[in-house]
This record gives sequence, C-alpha cells and structure tokens, in this order.
Amino acid sequence: MADRTAPTRPVRILLVDDQPLLRTGFRMVLGAEPDLDIVAEAGDGVEAVELSRRLLPDVVLMDIRMPRMDGVSATRAIVDARLPVRVLILTTFDLDEYVVGALRAGASGFLAKDVPAEDLVTAIRTVAGGDAVVAPRILRRLLDRFADALPDPATSPPKALSTLTDREREVLVQVARGLSNAEIARALSVSETTIKTHVGHVLTKLGLRDRVQAVVLAYETGLVRPGA
Repeated sequence: MADRTAPTRPVRILLVDDQPLLRTGFRMVLGAEPDLDIVAEAGDGVEAVELSRRLLPDVVLMDIRMPRMDGVSATRAIVDARLPVRVLILTTFDLDEYVVGALRAGASGFLAKDVPAEDLVTAIRTVAGGDAVVAPRILRRLLDRFADALPDPATSPPKALSTLTDREREVLVQVARGLSNAEIARALSVSETTIKTHVGHVLTKLGLRDRVQAVVLAYETGLVRPGA
C-alpha cells in the first residue's frame, strides 16, 4: 500500500550576515539538510526586515553587528510587525548586553557562531517548531556577569510570579536551569505531557513568548540565581 502521509514542508530560512564568506559557510552546512531551505540572504538589518516581510521565512538566522540596522533592532522590527517569523541570533560576540537586548526584542534563540554544525541544524529545527534555544555558554556568561544585580527572593518576593501555582513555579525553576520537558518530567516523576501543559500555563500567565523569555524572567525576579 502506498504511503499516503503528506510530505513535511522544509523549514524556510533567511540568512542575515554582513560577511558574504560566513553566509556561504552557513549555506553549505544548511544546504546539505533536505528539510532546510534557504530562501534568501541579506547583508544588513534593513534588508532582513524587508525580506522577512516579503518572503515570510520560518526562521531568520540573524547576525548581531551589521551596518544600517543591527540584529537586535531588526529582530524587534520583525516581532513588532507580528510576522509569523522566528529569529535565531548568531554572533561572534558573547556580549551580555546583546543577549539581553536580543531576547527582550523577541528573539527565539541565541547561539555563538562557532556552534557545531549539528547543533546549529538542531537549533533551527527547534525554533521552527515553536520552541527556543540559548547556548549554555552564553547564558552562563550572562548570569555570572549580572549575578550581583539579581534580586534576592528571600527579601523581595517576586510579585510577577504570584499568579503561578507551586508546581508551575517548580517547573519554571527547572526550565530556567536549562532542562528539557522530558528531563523535567523525569525529575518530578510526572509525564512529559503534564510538563508541557505546565510550561504552557506559565508562559500564558506571565505573558511570555517562549521558554527563553521564561528563563530571563526567572533570573531577573531572583526565582533562580547563578550557581544555585
């Protein structure tokens, strides 16, 4: 009997980097994957926004430092336009201010450009699927740098988290520590479906776009602290 399963549509990608050689390298890596389709390239943020509006790619692979408009501003423009497009930031700079700016602008992930090819491919698929990714190395640098500025929940209870149940707060803590739904499910001895439901409730109650913003909020409110 013939397989009647409809073929999965490839993930459509817009490459954005002001260095043509880097775009060529990314194109070679991603072009080898049958489920990834590079639909266009851009050399600056202005062009990235224009192409995003016109082509509506699934994922924009975005550089940070570019002429005319940087990656953070371009990301904000794409998100503010409510395009059905998700942004994955790639940079050679592990600069914390750019991490915060990109995530607050609405980026769905942040990776260093020296990420292994297989991790980049996985990250693109993850972001296209509606989830988010942040390189552990970058998150660790961010948290280490701002550790002293984070509030202490023992002296200042985070009001933003008051709508969460105890279980939802527990799940948020695990998300902030970088655990996947499956890992959280094992740690709390519940099903992965249950954890997925809890994560959804957390994002809805706190008005967050995805897990990345949940991680940032957990640390900003002091719910989780570096090294804890």
